[in-house]
Amino acid sequence: MSISVRPFSRGDREQVTGLVNAHIAAVVPGVSVSVQVLLSQLEREPGEFIVDRWARERITLVAEQRGRVVAAAHLIRYGDGPETGEMYRNAGEIRWLVCWPDAPYWPDSQAAGDALAVACHAQLRRWGVTRSFAEGSLPAPGVYGVPEQWPHIRAIYQRIGFRNDGRVETVLLAPVDRLARPPAPVDGLTTSRTVGINGTRITALLDGAEVGYIEVDTNLDAGPRVSRVGAWAEVGNLWVEPDHRRRRIGTWLLGQAADWLELGGATRLLDYADVTEEDYTEFLTAAGFTVLTRTTREFTTDGV
Repeated sequence: MSISVRPFSRGDREQVTGLVNAHIAAVVPGVSVSVQVLLSQLEREPGEFIVDRWARERITLVAEQRGRVVAAAHLIRYGDGPETGEMYRNAGEIRWLVCWPDAPYWPDSQAAGDALAVACHAQLRRWGVTRSFAEGSLPAPGVYGVPEQWPHIRAIYQRIGFRNDGRVETVLLAPVDRLARPPAPVDGLTTSRTVGINGTRITALLDGAEVGYIEVDTNLDAGPRVSRVGAWAEVGNLWVEPDHRRRRIGTWLLGQAADWLELGGATRLLDYADVTEEDYTEFLTAAGFTVLTRTTREFTTDGV
């Protein structure tokens, strides 16, 4: 069995993009990324405007087996100065690792994934980082952590010593045209629209006082990302003042956001919840959302 682990080269771009898109498709329906989007992520991630500025080195590795790219990984080393956030200071990250699962026509691809993971571990050691992370943050909406649809990736990470600290998030998706549009549940409710901290904010006002708000971000498709089902958005924040809960104001705000998103042609809306937030997940599913995945965050190891 011959496995070659080497730095990514431009000639690998189509195979690696196909491998990345296979992993995206198992999590989020109908979404793929272009070669250009993938190559852009290998250089920098402007959307990660806090963490990305701390990056000092990046490298992408591939595992080639019998002339085929079977696995690929993207690694980042963060700075060790005071300008770098404490959690990331002198840390290294496997930003993502993807690998074809074993198949009848290719029964040993997992071995290539393991060989690549060993090479990633060696690279982290050469960098001399004091803390390491492993993730699955591909350049597509809703794909991060290690989703439950990637058990082969979880197994690879665990075999090289990464552990999960227990944080799991639920990713949910709703077709915008299926979200309920109920009438105002309280007489006198009005809305205002402003710039929010995580997207456009639609605020619910009752007698001039704010009783809740929703923020929706429609900038998920910055760059040449491709979605075969239309434009995507995500809920940046959804909040109802405690004294006004259980009055369907949250559902009404979702409907108001849906009306706004449809004006701009958005067809899909994402939201996220910690697995411990059962009430919020139930609220979203009742409003028309479907659970796409449960994804595990924070695979870590002390040192390398």
